[in-house]
Amino acid sequence: MPLVSPSHDAVPAAPGADLAQRQEAVSLHRRRLALALPTLATALALAAAATASVGLPDGPLPAAVLALFCLAMAWQAYIAWQYLYGAVAAGLGARVLSGVERQAAALPPKASGRSRTAALVAIHAEDAVAVFAAIRVMARSLARAGGDGRDLDIFVLSDTRDPEIAAVEAREFARIQAWRASAGPGLPAIRYRRRRDNTGRKAGNIGEFCSTYGDEYDFMIVLDADSLMTGAAMRRLVRLMEENPRVGLIQTVSYAAGRDTLFARIQQFAVRLYAPLSIRALETWQGPDGGYWGHNAILRIAAFAANAELPVLPGRPPLGGEILCHDTVEGALLRRAGWELRLLPEEPGTWEEMPTNLTDLLGRERRWCQGNLQHLGLIGMPGLTGGSRWHLGAGILSYLVAPVWVAFLALGTWQAVRSGDLGLLAYGLTGEGPAAAVLASLSLAVLALPKLLSLGHVLVSAQRRAAFGGTRSLLASAALEQALWVLLWPVMTLFNAGAVLSTFAGRVVRWETQARDDRRVPWSEACRLQADSLVAGGLLAAALLYAGDPLIALWMAPLVVALLASPALSVLTSRSDLGHAARRRGLFLTVDDTAQAPELRDLAAARAAPPAPALPRPQPVRGEAPVWLATATDDAKASPPR
Repeated sequence: MPLVSPSHDAVPAAPGADLAQRQEAVSLHRRRLALALPTLATALALAAAATASVGLPDGPLPAAVLALFCLAMAWQAYIAWQYLYGAVAAGLGARVLSGVERQAAALPPKASGRSRTAALVAIHAEDAVAVFAAIRVMARSLARAGGDGRDLDIFVLSDTRDPEIAAVEAREFARIQAWRASAGPGLPAIRYRRRRDNTGRKAGNIGEFCSTYGDEYDFMIVLDADSLMTGAAMRRLVRLMEENPRVGLIQTVSYAAGRDTLFARIQQFAVRLYAPLSIRALETWQGPDGGYWGHNAILRIAAFAANAELPVLPGRPPLGGEILCHDTVEGALLRRAGWELRLLPEEPGTWEEMPTNLTDLLGRERRWCQGNLQHLGLIGMPGLTGGSRWHLGAGILSYLVAPVWVAFLALGTWQAVRSGDLGLLAYGLTGEGPAAAVLASLSLAVLALPKLLSLGHVLVSAQRRAAFGGTRSLLASAALEQALWVLLWPVMTLFNAGAVLSTFAGRVVRWETQARDDRRVPWSEACRLQADSLVAGGLLAAALLYAGDPLIALWMAPLVVALLASPALSVLTSRSDLGHAARRRGLFLTVDDTAQAPELRDLAAARAAPPAPALPRPQPVRGEAPVWLATATDDAKASPPR
């Protein structure tokens, strides 16, 4: 199935809208107003209270501080209202669920025989042993779910150029083929191909699959190298696509799990605790204007191949050239063509992994920053829906807000040192009069509501409390996570501000393979990569010493400590022994610890097992390409016997 190049200058023809779609459009308009209007009102109220509290600015410095404060708090107001919106939607329960969500709860995760699906694992210079271990777990899970395995094949799509890593991939593919041949019925076919030309990175890899193999399949489940999904979840996604012919993509929420450094365990806990309300809000207001997150999603191959080919941005990198964060753009193009994009906020059995230490997380943030800022050249593309433009815009704003915060804190500190008054740095807490009281109340509300609402959402449910190890474990873990966040936020904000500025300055980041294993960060690496935090912390400490004001110094002390302690934070939280110790003490537990799925147990056991002896490479049958080195240009496809 060749890729059909869409026109990026004209709106493609879309499937006709029926009465139900028109009614949903009216409902979505009301839902979006219910989020947008309170957000705008809160942002304006914060701006008015801030102006009344400190007075009209009498110079460029006070004016800049006031403007930056208003911008930063406007974004925070949006975040707070999204969580409040999500809490209300969660409280309403089934009354706000989409039709796809209702179907997901009712459909059995069994193959219907009406379609064929490919699960794609796109890799580039990854740990092949870990990748194929996860594939073995997913294959077993599919077999446990029932059926003969003919409805779904698993593809490993390699873009690896390093011959040594490619040889390991070939060895592991041979090993999993031998395992499959002896493991009994019901297992899916497992196929492997390596491209000779990895043009277009992951997007090109998936696109080549569509053009070469797409006519064999109806749907594709896109997975990352660190993704894991149960067989039941895969088959439920397939059934949902079969029952909803207007849906081009269904995105699941993949939660981080399976890593053991202290940093990873804290992040896994935080995502499980704080993401659900935000995700519920997102699904409620976006409706069919969903987004694509690049993995743990199912797509209709014909729709994707015909409409989601990426344009090349004008100009040179970092803002021009090939699109790096391609998933959001592909989703927007699919939606532009009239296909619905749906989100399943509560589909179980879908996971991913995340960076296991602070330095690796910052490296990923740098890559994502450049990729999201490229979307500045796409947000005005003709024909995109309002929801798609917001997905692009939210990604951009999530990074642009970092330099706003850094500038506010820097200029606000300068102003405080000169005047001896904390001003807006104290969010109205040190001011006098009703305006300061209103400012303090609003500021504390928008800053604290997201976490307080998320914590309350768990506390009101005995089942959810148990998933986190009980009330005591939950509260202790949440308090410790908040303490870490106080130290982590300044470091990440400063880093992201630098990433934004360096991207606009023309610095191109290398898009390399992400480090995924539990890894202990050495002191030398932490100090080198977080030198900006050390410099900023030193300058801030010097300014506070120069000011000689105890109140200002006390107020800014957490910021100074966070910046100066950032290398130590990276080193200590990268330790797996501290992560294991936290788990033994009942800290940072999630449902993946307290009620661990069989797939996660199997994957952990596979990682702990000693490596198996090397297998000889299989000899190809005369006239066929070797399946262990099959490429897109080979006449024979990499299809093992069933």
